[in-house]
Amino acid sequence: MNITVINGPNINFLGIREKNIYGVNTYEDLCKFIKEEADKLGVDVNIYQENSEGEIINIIQKVYGSTDGIIINPGAYTHYSYAIYDAIKSVEINTIEVHISNIYKREEFRRKSVIAPACIGQISGFGFYSYKYALEALLECNF
Repeated sequence: MNITVINGPNINFLGIREKNIYGVNTYEDLCKFIKEEADKLGVDVNIYQENSEGEIINIIQKVYGSTDGIIINPGAYTHYSYAIYDAIKSVEINTIEVHISNIYKREEFRRKSVIAPACIGQISGFGFYSYKYALEALLECNF
C-alpha cells in the first residue's frame, strides 16, 4: 500500500510556532514519526509540505493513479479552501483529514472544516498520533 501525506501551511514551523498548542517537536520529528509508523505497518509513504494552496492541489492531482490513500493536514486551508475540497473530490482517492490539535477546542473559526465532507474521515487532537491513526484507518478499513 502506498500512502501520500500532505501537510499544509505552517506545519513546517512545528517546534517554532505556538508551542503551547503544537508542542516542541519539529516538522522533521513529525516526518520521522510518520515514516516509522508506516514502516511498522508495511506501508510506503510519501510526505509533502506546501504553504501554497495551488501546490497542495498540484500534489493531489499528481498522485492520482499512483497512491492508495491520502492523509491531509490542510492547516488553515481547512476552514475555507473549496479548491482543495474539489481536488480531493475529483481524484476519488480515500482521504483522511488530520489535525495535530483538537480544532474543536480552539477558536470558533477553526471548528468548521470545508475539507472534511470530501474525506472518508477526520482525526483531530491526538498530536502526531493523529497521523498514525489515519495510517491505520487507511490500511484496515475497506471503504
